[in-house]
Parts: sequence; C-alpha cells; structure tokens
Amino acid sequence: MSETDDRHSEKMRKIQAARAKIMAGKTIERGLVIVHTGAGKGKSTAAFGMVCRMIGHGRRVAIVQFIKGAMQTGEKAVFDAFPDQVEFRPMGEGFTWDTQDRARDIATATAAWHVAKARILDPEIDMVVCDELNVALRYDYAPLDDVLATLQDKPQSKHVVITGRNAPDELIARADLVTEMTLVKHPFRSGVKAQEGIEF
Repeated sequence: MSETDDRHSEKMRKIQAARAKIMAGKTIERGLVIVHTGAGKGKSTAAFGMVCRMIGHGRRVAIVQFIKGAMQTGEKAVFDAFPDQVEFRPMGEGFTWDTQDRARDIATATAAWHVAKARILDPEIDMVVCDELNVALRYDYAPLDDVLATLQDKPQSKHVVITGRNAPDELIARADLVTEMTLVKHPFRSGVKAQEGIEF
C-alpha cells in the first residue's frame, strides 16, 4: 500500500469513528412531518420515491392529490399494482387557472382534505402523502388551522408528506423535515412540453 493509500485509509477511519459517534446519539424513532416545497421540479416525485420505499418495506400508504386528478399518470399505474398497500386518490380537477371557479375549487380541496385527514388519523396507515396540499393552502382552499391541528393529533408513528410550492410558514415551523426545490433550469422555458415519464 502506498503512502497516499495509507493517508486515505487513516482519514476514512477518523471519519468513520466520528460518524459512529454521531449515529450513537440518534435513538428516537417516530413519524415525521415532511414538506417538499419550492419552485423547482421534483416535489411530488420525491414523495413518490418515499412511497416506493414504504412498499418495499411492506408498509401501507395513502396518497391524496389536491390538484392533479384529470389525467392518467405513470405513478398511479404503478401504485395501483399494489392495492393492498397503496390507496391512490387523485381528487383534484386540474390547475386552478383552468377551473376558474373559486367555490368549486374550495369544495374540491375540502373534500380532498377530509379524505386526507381521515387517513392521517387512521393508525393502520403508515404514511400519507398530501400531494400539492400547499397549493390548496396558499389559495385558502383548505383550512390551515385544521391541517396543523391534525398533524399535532396524528398517531405518533405516522409519516405525513406534504408537497407543493409556497408552503406556509406555520407548516414549515411544524414540520420535522423541509426541503426546498430550487429551480435552476427547466426545459419548459425552452418550449419543451410536459412529457410521459418525466412530468406525469
């Protein structure tokens, strides 16, 4: 072994020992409130990746979509293949600028929230994904106070993932994990339309 290899091995041993010391202090296991927000792409996709992990571990998941619903998506086709583990509920009617009916948008979001709330409080479901709930909260289509109270009352082991741009400050303060997706570059700005397998 060369001197460079020896230095590298010694450096890695020190890092390994430091990591082991850090990990020894991480003993709490509980359900998390996870928020994916920001203008960048990938918020729902990241949530669906966690759903795949839950499936792999034999866990039960409910997905409630607050905006999407009018179109067939690749993720629904996949999750429908696991009916004993995943309940996939696209309850939206599309983008709010397409419906152009505030009362109807509120009614749709309220119905979706009632379904999501029941799943959050159900101890038999391990994770609930509230896809694009942040959008409904931003436009006051869903009740923020009730969302926060429900997150407070959820079963201790329940994971809740909330996606969408413009997460409210109160939700960010309540969450255990918040990731903000930053838009650096997007093909839409170059005239590329949404495509199968990428956007849906």
